[in-house]
Amino acid sequence: MKTQILIIFSVFLTVNLMAQSKIQWGYVYNETNHTVELKANISEGWHLYSQHVANDIGPVPTSFVFDPNGEVKLIGKVSEPTPIQKYDENFEAMLDFFENEVVFTQRVTVKKDTILAGSVTYMLCNDTMCLPPVDEKFTIQLKYNSKR
Repeated sequence: MKTQILIIFSVFLTVNLMAQSKIQWGYVYNETNHTVELKANISEGWHLYSQHVANDIGPVPTSFVFDPNGEVKLIGKVSEPTPIQKYDENFEAMLDFFENEVVFTQRVTVKKDTILAGSVTYMLCNDTMCLPPVDEKFTIQLKYNSKR
């Protein structure tokens, strides 16, 4: 029984680490534009799904959750550039996704210097396979600018 649990844990850990090695996330606050920028650098041959994928088709859409913080007001929803729309063999459907690099943005108002925490859920696929969805936590240092 212990061996089976160890094998299952090892497979889960390996797949999770594999997914994280195919994408690198960066999180910054753009003081000039008053936006949080959530940037994904995606390994060649892999793609990351848009936030706007119908859940009944199959892939997990990229999504962001921000922890409540009284010093930060989120303005609108996380925006994304125009995705690639292409037939996806894995799901046999037309889907929206990104390759190479994508920057998602969230407009914010900051009341004072603080840290905004949250998480991103995403799924990566290539032409022949998909990796399980991953939840990655992040923190972003936000600076209050009184000269606005």
